[in-house]
Amino acid sequence: MSDDSQQGWTPRDATVPTPATAAVPASAAPADEGRKDGKGRRNRTGWRRVIPTWRMTLGAALIGALVLIGGFLAGYLLVDIPPANASAIAQSNVYLYKDGTPIARDGEVNRENVSLSRIPLGVQRAVLAAEDRDFYSKPAIDPQAMLRGAWNTVTGKGKQSGSTITQQYVKNYYLGQEQTLTRKVKEFFIAVKLGREVSKSRILEGYLNTSYFGRNAYGIQAAAQAYYGKDVTDLDTAEGAYLASLLKAPGAYDVAGHPDNRDAAQGRFTYVLDGMVKERWLTPAERAAMEFPAPRPAKAAGGLSGQRGYIVQAVEEYLAANGIVDGDTLAAGGYRITTTLEPAKQDAFTEAVDEEVTSQLDATRKVDRNVRVGGVSIDPATGKVLAMYGGVDYTRQYVNNATRRDYQVGSSFKPFVFTSALEHGSTTQDGSPITPNTVYDGTTERRVQGWSGAPYAPANEDDVSYGPISVSRATDESVNAVYAQMAVDVGPGKVRQTAVALGLPAKTPDLTASPSIALGTATASVLDMAQAYATLANHGRHGTYTLVEQVTRNGTEIALPAQRMRRVVSREAADTTTAVLRSVVDGGTGAAASAVGRPAAGKTGTAEEDRAAWFAGYTPDLVTVVAVMGQNPATGAQTPLYGAMGLARVNGGGAPAEIWARYTAAALKGSPVKDFDLSVVEDIDEGRFPFDPRENGDPTRPQDRGDSGRTGGRSEGGTGEPQGPGGQGGPGGPQGPGPAPTVGGPGTGGPVTTAPTATVSGGTGGTGGTGGTGGTGGTGSGAGTAGTVQGTPGGTTGSPGGAPSGTPVPAATPPPSASATGVPQ
Repeated sequence: MSDDSQQGWTPRDATVPTPATAAVPASAAPADEGRKDGKGRRNRTGWRRVIPTWRMTLGAALIGALVLIGGFLAGYLLVDIPPANASAIAQSNVYLYKDGTPIARDGEVNRENVSLSRIPLGVQRAVLAAEDRDFYSKPAIDPQAMLRGAWNTVTGKGKQSGSTITQQYVKNYYLGQEQTLTRKVKEFFIAVKLGREVSKSRILEGYLNTSYFGRNAYGIQAAAQAYYGKDVTDLDTAEGAYLASLLKAPGAYDVAGHPDNRDAAQGRFTYVLDGMVKERWLTPAERAAMEFPAPRPAKAAGGLSGQRGYIVQAVEEYLAANGIVDGDTLAAGGYRITTTLEPAKQDAFTEAVDEEVTSQLDATRKVDRNVRVGGVSIDPATGKVLAMYGGVDYTRQYVNNATRRDYQVGSSFKPFVFTSALEHGSTTQDGSPITPNTVYDGTTERRVQGWSGAPYAPANEDDVSYGPISVSRATDESVNAVYAQMAVDVGPGKVRQTAVALGLPAKTPDLTASPSIALGTATASVLDMAQAYATLANHGRHGTYTLVEQVTRNGTEIALPAQRMRRVVSREAADTTTAVLRSVVDGGTGAAASAVGRPAAGKTGTAEEDRAAWFAGYTPDLVTVVAVMGQNPATGAQTPLYGAMGLARVNGGGAPAEIWARYTAAALKGSPVKDFDLSVVEDIDEGRFPFDPRENGDPTRPQDRGDSGRTGGRSEGGTGEPQGPGGQGGPGGPQGPGPAPTVGGPGTGGPVTTAPTATVSGGTGGTGGTGGTGGTGGTGSGAGTAGTVQGTPGGTTGSPGGAPSGTPVPAATPPPSASATGVPQ
């Protein structure tokens, strides 16, 4: 059997057609394109091969969708909401006067965040009409606008930001201003997350606080100040619509600096208001009534020039010293600080300094370059600082002359010594109570008694000796010898204690418990001295000064220390000191301050070598301290003020008192004139006369007006009026309580003195002259007359006298029974 037969099939003859091929027409046999696959599907040939089938399209779409969904999920999960960028949260600190007027802003970014509740609803809606009218009703992203922005960026057709407010907020707050696809992608996913996790109101608030409005104003609050000079809460809807117009392109719509922008700005403004009408946020009538609110001209940033820098520095020191806000926290910005300063008083202080000092300076006079001025004004009832003058300009002189503690306060410290004496019931070395009428020895370079330390014998100004002098008059004339002794009588430690209680810081440099404390060797600041004098003006009640009325950050108010007044010295001690200081202004070294034209009290002071001159004074309702200082601008060394402003000397009774008077008169203009309501330990004897210790020839021996030729104190009588030629004069006898006045006999060359008539006298008229104090006899030239008060008429005219033959009788200490007026008690 053959192999074929064994396999059971017959071999096919290739020339014999099979049934399948036999059935195909001859015309179709050569065509290859009609070939089908094994499943009967026609094969794609030619151009059809490049067109995807519907199955391929559907598959690709499904794959693409899965990729997009996966990519979205991956992006959503992988892209977190980042921390805010540093520039977005940077804010300036805003400093305001008491009435809300801006003083200064500090910080690199002009921004002050505000809560949405402080932004008027009309302003909010104006922004929505300009930027995103469907903000509250639609999602956080606009994919179409996002793609359009990305395409424009890629193809170079211009920069395109995200169109929704949420997307713009993401760009401003979390990302940056660069226009890249990477940033666009991040912006997309962060906006989606933010829309799900953060409320719409919070997003709008953030957007309004981070957007740039031009004029270096970031945020709606800074913009309100830059364009309209007001707080955002005071904006009306029209002003809000103009500010909203600026968001698209600030430079293109600011009409103040570029009037040619007016048409474009008007068009944008109209677009915003019409959008508000369309959204039914405005009625057509309200829209028709609105006019274009022209912004104010742009102002160059004042920065910290003028007094602004000094004020900011003082406020920062106050906040830190009182534990309100420390320096590092304040540096983060965002604080809104309302001070106690009043703009009218601040301006008045500056004008007073300009008039009395600055205008008197001459650039060609070398010493004038060293002149500095500092001043502080306080309300004694509240302790609030109402005005502060720190120097000519913070950008030129950085040290605040109102708060520095490196110049001696001089004799302006003396009232604290007297207050301490009264408060502690102190007595003199012989046991006499210290009162305004207590008599001390005013001899220059007199060594203090009762001091166990190193010998101390201070000289008076110009080395003038005053002899016996009351405390009140020694205050008028600022007699160092008296007050050095008084400090020892009271106890230097007690004096220091009283000064601190009144308001000087315990850490004041050189506030040492020694006799020299009385002469003001301590270097307290002008502000420190104003606090202490405010305590005297407030009848012995002291409250720590305050420079800040309110502090807020992002709308949250920060607690301030409570202001409590407490009594630190008795009312009698404070008021008696005030009574003595009134005399200083009425006729003492502070007489220039009387130009204020209302009741005032004060004290002058001069630092060693005339390096500083002070005047500390007050009315019942305002305390002000002024200091003029000498400092070399190149080395910073303290320098004497000799020759400054063309004057031989500058002392407290000069420029400082004149500044004080001019400022105080302006600050209190229009307010009722008040007198002091005082409760004193002892009235000041009104029989005193102001005097010049350098008249009558001898510059070292005081000669009181009306008391020439005295033998001691004011217990002696005066002289009669000369009426005719008299005999040769001889030394007069001392006048004491004596018998009742009698009629004098004929003049025969009796004693005649030559001084003017005193206010009081007593005794019997002598022959040829009045009974008077011992003194140099003169040639008789008139009839004797009676004493001006008690004496009866004298005798007849004396005969012509010869040459003078009397000799001076040295002054003696008044008897203890004599009062300051010299009338025996």
